[in-house]
Amino acid sequence: MNRTVALALAAALLSLAPVAASETRTIPGVADPYTTDAFIADPMPAIDAALSRAAQSGKRVLLVMGTGACHDSAWFANLIATERFAPVRARYEIVFADIGMPHVRGQGRNPEVPKRFGFRIKGTPTVAVLDADGRVLNRKAAPKWRNAASRSDDDSYNELMD
Repeated sequence: MNRTVALALAAALLSLAPVAASETRTIPGVADPYTTDAFIADPMPAIDAALSRAAQSGKRVLLVMGTGACHDSAWFANLIATERFAPVRARYEIVFADIGMPHVRGQGRNPEVPKRFGFRIKGTPTVAVLDADGRVLNRKAAPKWRNAASRSDDDSYNELMD
């Protein structure tokens, strides 16, 4: 009897899998939240400028290491651009550095960016919070953004505003 119930439950769950897999989230006002052109092809000058501005303003730098070809990176870039995240944009100097997908053989770009901040990229985006001197303030949390499209908007907002 237990085996029959378990098999029926498994069959029911499998029948739902294609629906869940094809389901996509939306961001109000964004036509395709999984694509973006926010990532800068030559990011090092932008990083240096952001650090300089942070030294003047007292802000921190939010360095988003990712790529427009990554759905999580694109989601994060589009989410940050929404009106709800205006306080996040006001709090940080933000740089979207195109590093490709270095965790996939042959798809990395700009390896000097993660190297400069001491990262070995395991997934994108990797989101580093830097002080004005370029020190990473969230070393353990930075790689956890690689699932940005799966996070709740509230969790993302709260973590960035802490």
